[in-house]
Amino acid sequence: MDRLENTIRPYAWGSTTAIPRLLGTEPTGEPQAEMWMGAHPGAPSRTARGSLAEVIDAAPEKELGAASVARFGPRLPFLLKLLAAGAPLSLQVHPDLEQARAGFEDEERRGIPVDAPHRNYKDANHKPELICALTEFDGLCGFRDPLRAASLLDALGVDSLKPYAALLHARPADAALREVLTAILTADPEEMARTVAEAATACERLGGELAPYAVIAHHYPGDPGVIAAMLLNHVRLQPGEALYLGAGVPHAYLSGLGVEIMANSDNVLRCGLTPKHVDVPELLRIVRFEAGDPSVLRPEATPDGEEVYDTPTDEFRLSRYVLPAGGATHDLTRPAPQILLCTAGTVRAGEHELTPGQSVFAAAGEKTEVSGTGTLFRATVVA
Repeated sequence: MDRLENTIRPYAWGSTTAIPRLLGTEPTGEPQAEMWMGAHPGAPSRTARGSLAEVIDAAPEKELGAASVARFGPRLPFLLKLLAAGAPLSLQVHPDLEQARAGFEDEERRGIPVDAPHRNYKDANHKPELICALTEFDGLCGFRDPLRAASLLDALGVDSLKPYAALLHARPADAALREVLTAILTADPEEMARTVAEAATACERLGGELAPYAVIAHHYPGDPGVIAAMLLNHVRLQPGEALYLGAGVPHAYLSGLGVEIMANSDNVLRCGLTPKHVDVPELLRIVRFEAGDPSVLRPEATPDGEEVYDTPTDEFRLSRYVLPAGGATHDLTRPAPQILLCTAGTVRAGEHELTPGQSVFAAAGEKTEVSGTGTLFRATVVA
């Protein structure tokens, strides 16, 4: 197995304390938003044999296994992260595989540079993802029932929001959500900034269910995404609980520390809560205007002690082992690539001793035995 040295990304929304606390290091005072584990070209993990991307490129079938290469190509299909949100992330959606391929080909044909700020599709892959809470974790996920969203807007007593609430009461659910989100994102910027300011003041005064939106508005004053966020379900995960985010589902993370896994893609279409490009027509084409309560995932235990977070995605499979003191050694050997991440205690993986925040890569078929006392997350593909 290869011990991984991983890059921490200092995005502005990151927590200054959560990742250092997990790693047992002193905070630097700067935000530490994400620690990447994988072979993504933006920040591949480093090993004693070179970067993980170089290791895989040199012998894809040896490192990934013939089955993984046949299904997903000669690259690691997933990216594993520690994610620490100290402020809300952008409100966003991801395309499905067909949309990603078509969008990528279209932008390539039009000659839009991949690093252009107005480019939507950085690659031809979809980006389903799963976030598993390590601490209490707040987020937004999927559309509320339109009548509940209307009640929330009505409670604010802001005149400029009353037409939106009326639409949510009057139309069928999918049509109402589409019409209101379109109106929010295409409103006059100055008028919307005033609406957001009034709504933020009301949220702060009323508190309760509205309190999170006052916090969002504090970080993104005048942003139409503040009002768009009120159309979505607010979710609070407890440690060990998870959310799966499929294509077209609008979502944003607000606060907390978690383990995130996703298909290896950079395709993001933003709805707001960001200074970055928002392509409203393309966004509206990708969003799935389906209301419903978000499904909180809890792991399903197997007889050998593995707790699996079941999703419909083949590019990744996330599970965890909670290893008790004096417990048995577990054989995790698998005909597929794996990354093992310790998040609590001390765990031995082969010859490597892992403490919180440390990880290893195990090639397909490599003998992989783990023992110790602590919590170990296992990222691999569906075999």
